[in-house]
Amino acid sequence: MATFTTPGTSEPVPLELAGSARARRRGLLGRDGIEGALLLSPASSVHTIGMRFAIDVAHLDRDFRVLAVRTMRPGRVGLPRPRARHVLEAAAGAMEEWGIRRGVRVTVRSP
Repeated sequence: MATFTTPGTSEPVPLELAGSARARRRGLLGRDGIEGALLLSPASSVHTIGMRFAIDVAHLDRDFRVLAVRTMRPGRVGLPRPRARHVLEAAAGAMEEWGIRRGVRVTVRSP
């Protein structure tokens, strides 16, 4: 399984990769939660219509630097973020715990 780190994480965080169009469309729909995070790539926006729980969303540029972070409740539609190439999704509150905020660089390691 892939992982990611930031300067604020003490150990690697589990990361699911959604690289296909089908995987990006499905995202976290139909789940009750997630262990770690989900990376949608390429992507510049997300929605939470049909979601069962609130999520944190981080928009990342091509170098995996965080452009913006927000929490989205179920049933919302997010606008596309200019310059975003990837979107990181996690359970609400997780990104603050991992130190993910604007300007932080996320380092992704895949198996």
